[in-house]
Amino acid sequence: MQSWSDIAVPTVPGSGPPLRLFDTADAQVRPVTPGPTATMYVCGITPYDATHLGHAATYLTFDLVNRVLRDSGHEVHYVQNVTDVDDPLFERAERDGVDWRDLGSREIALFREDMTELRVLPPREYVGAIESVGEVVELVDKLLASGAAYVVPDAEFPDVYFRHDATEQFGYESGYDRATMDRLFAERGGDPTRAGKHDPIDALLWRAARPGEPSWPSPFGPGRPGWHVECAAIALNRVGPEFDIQGGGSDLIYPHHEYSAAHAEALVAGRRFARHYVHAGLIALDGEKMSKSRGNLVFVSRLRRTGVDPSAIRLGLFSGHYRHDREWSDPVLAQALSRLDTWKQAAALHSGPAATDTIARVRQHLADDLDTPKALAALDNWAQEALRYGGPDTTAPAAIATAVDALLGIGL
Repeated sequence: MQSWSDIAVPTVPGSGPPLRLFDTADAQVRPVTPGPTATMYVCGITPYDATHLGHAATYLTFDLVNRVLRDSGHEVHYVQNVTDVDDPLFERAERDGVDWRDLGSREIALFREDMTELRVLPPREYVGAIESVGEVVELVDKLLASGAAYVVPDAEFPDVYFRHDATEQFGYESGYDRATMDRLFAERGGDPTRAGKHDPIDALLWRAARPGEPSWPSPFGPGRPGWHVECAAIALNRVGPEFDIQGGGSDLIYPHHEYSAAHAEALVAGRRFARHYVHAGLIALDGEKMSKSRGNLVFVSRLRRTGVDPSAIRLGLFSGHYRHDREWSDPVLAQALSRLDTWKQAAALHSGPAATDTIARVRQHLADDLDTPKALAALDNWAQEALRYGGPDTTAPAAIATAVDALLGIGL
């Protein structure tokens, strides 16, 4: 699948400190320790609707990770999937009276456009579920052969399920107790009441063909991939086991990331799927999480159509820490627009205060678990001092603009 266009990243003299990120599995901030090439897998969209600010907050979080790693001297092998065959896509297509493939293609194109306008660095590999079906079939076949999976005894729909107890460490990524797992499994796409399962939270690997649904051949019967195994197969085949960072929104911690890790770990004994599990907080509007069921989504494309500078969207979402659930509101946007205007005015000056210390502080704050509020505050202080008092350094405004572009993805 085609990714979006690459985005030029200017070089900032020097380099930033090593990145430290909060790891969900260990419940603490730990150093990220990649080799020359850092490897990162971030779960992508199910393309049944436009990109909303909750999506944007997640992909902007990992855009910062990408930028900080590059600033530290690493190449970044970034992979993102697209779940372009799944129930929500079929349901929306049926509601709207369109072909699910046409709906998916349209929304993927809009997502690419939104990411380009937000200046999100594209993944090196952008992989659809449909194009990875063969990889999923191979993985499910191995899980069946190992005893980690089983076929339900259903003559009509012999679905394949993963035994949640197939790995000794199952549950380490989320840290949730069984009661929480039961609740979230039911709320987040699981099928606990499916007859024939060994345990209510065993996860679907392969959905046997149903009338009116697309299907592909496999040794265990025609059907289509489950959700979690799609990401496991794509990640294993693109970045391998024990890659550096698996990322997504905090609503993916369980069941999605727990199971995608377990699927892989059942075949690669003793290894963690990812060295870091990193999760972005959710975005709320008027005190409620943005979701299609509540009808309170704020779409990136609609904000852009009203003339909102995409850099202001970035700044608005960066005004809170990535791990925290936070609000989007008119005051948040107004503050972001004002901040962007102030920074642009300061960057347009012929001279200003020395920029070296400010850039060092921005680098330090971003390397410290992406502390964007402190990074923005450091830049606010420089801009306000430049506009109020000026300064002798004729290179400072351009140096600040270059750093803001490279590290925060914001053009001044």
